[in-house]
Amino acid sequence: MLKIFKYLTQKDWLLILVSVVFIVAQVFLDLRLPDYMADITMLIQAEGTTMSDLVVPGSYMLLCAVGSMVAAVIVGYFAARIAASLAKRLRGLVFEQTLSFSMAEMNRFSTSSLITRSTNDITQIQLIVAMGMQVIVKAPILAVWAIIKIANKNLEWTTATGLAILVLCIMLAVIIIFAIPKFKIIQTLTDNLNRVTRENLTGIRVVRAYNAEHYQQQKFEQANLDLTKTNLFANRMMALMGPGMTLIMSGLSVSIYWIGAYLINNTGQMDRLPLFANMVVFSSYAMQVVMAFMMVSMIFIMLPRAAVSAKRILEVLNMSVSITDGKVSEGHPGSIGEVEFRNVSFTYPDSDEPILQNISFKARRGEVVAFIGATGSGKSSVMNLIPRFYDATEGEVLVDGVNVREYAQEALHEKIGYVSQSAVIFRGTVASNVAYGNANQTEQGLQQVKEAIEIAQGKEFVENFDGQYEGEIAQGGKNVSGGQKQRISIARAIYRKPDIYIFDDSFSALDYKTDRALRSELNKETANATTLIVAQRIGTIKEADQIIVLEDGEIIGKGTHEQLMESCTTYQEIAYSQLSEEELDHVKK
Repeated sequence: MLKIFKYLTQKDWLLILVSVVFIVAQVFLDLRLPDYMADITMLIQAEGTTMSDLVVPGSYMLLCAVGSMVAAVIVGYFAARIAASLAKRLRGLVFEQTLSFSMAEMNRFSTSSLITRSTNDITQIQLIVAMGMQVIVKAPILAVWAIIKIANKNLEWTTATGLAILVLCIMLAVIIIFAIPKFKIIQTLTDNLNRVTRENLTGIRVVRAYNAEHYQQQKFEQANLDLTKTNLFANRMMALMGPGMTLIMSGLSVSIYWIGAYLINNTGQMDRLPLFANMVVFSSYAMQVVMAFMMVSMIFIMLPRAAVSAKRILEVLNMSVSITDGKVSEGHPGSIGEVEFRNVSFTYPDSDEPILQNISFKARRGEVVAFIGATGSGKSSVMNLIPRFYDATEGEVLVDGVNVREYAQEALHEKIGYVSQSAVIFRGTVASNVAYGNANQTEQGLQQVKEAIEIAQGKEFVENFDGQYEGEIAQGGKNVSGGQKQRISIARAIYRKPDIYIFDDSFSALDYKTDRALRSELNKETANATTLIVAQRIGTIKEADQIIVLEDGEIIGKGTHEQLMESCTTYQEIAYSQLSEEELDHVKK
């Protein structure tokens, strides 16, 4: 938990120091009140006391109360400011760290868990810091100071106070033993509830199509019930604190006054007045001691949950990133757009079996190189190694003649126009999605967006949108079809005008006519770039300069469509299953 405080700034520590000064002042003023109360009690009991005699000690009491309130407000303000500042900083750091993660690190955390860590966990830290300034610092000072004040006042009263504190500690121990473990479980259950909710919202169409609303509701109810039960148990245990504290404080007050009444009754007339005043003062100090221990108990309840949250946040912030930046920003001038794999093998971090083995090929500028093979053959894995979503386990991946490990990641990504297997669309407009990461609001920028959309065969449906190129796109592209999402994603890559295009099965949702028209326009646009295509349909790639056939992570065929039809059995099987006899005869001729 303490490690999280290293993210406090110098200004925050200065505010903490100022707050401690005001906390000490507040405790001093709170503990001065009983002294003035004793003076007033003595004056009231004395003969010949007038109202004017009570004005001075009464005014001091009022000043102490007002001063304590002002100090408490200042401490509360500073505490809230420090807590909010730390929470803001942590959210930014977690988000920034997440952006630096490779796919290997992303796979270690679920999306729902990262969301919980960025929101709920950081909120727990914010609460403990805000409360801590007012409680963790104040409680020990108040307890020690009040105990010093009542030390050697009266053995019987001190004993009664000690017994009350002992009962309080026993009660706290019972609550901590039973409730604290539950708080550690709550965060994990919150992750699970977020996961179930997210799955239901993102898959709502499938849920409805399969009439699985009842099934999803049961999953949600179970996750919700587990979290609710755990929260209820922990909070019910905590709820015992209120009545318990009231009972202890009331019992202590009764004990002090009962002992005081007994002592006064057995004391001479002359000593009764000072003894009565001491009883009033001791009662006030004893309540302050109990209050201090009560504040400490609140921290014991909040701290474990905050400690769990801090650990979860630090897991993200301290995660060592497996893919680090190199220093190279440019490749060899004579190799612009060139992609080469040299004996590359790759194994996923959590796997024992390699997904790629001894992959070697070269794609030159102006060439179209396509990859085909069965599901799980490693096509997408090859694509993921080029922009360094993962690093090769063995061998070298070169872009422009330079190993991708040597590039600064920003420089490497600047060379690549990447279209993922699953089209990713962001909330915003059509234009902001196409010009993603480089939104240009000028007329020239909008014209480039229009050109990219037209090449991607999206002009017709975009211009039918309300607002056309400024038409709103819902989160996840929920208001556009799969084919439309793919065309927007392809337009995003075209807009960038990169040296290397990567299309990872990016034409699967397009009909044959649109696919053919898009590839025709794309060939013109990418004539001076290197194009790498992963496809399931031979019709999409049969005109490629080089086709690489993958099976179980190995290259089993390499050549043009015509060459593979003669030499590669696996490619022939795919072709016979997809192409008509007329198309096959045309190829043979």
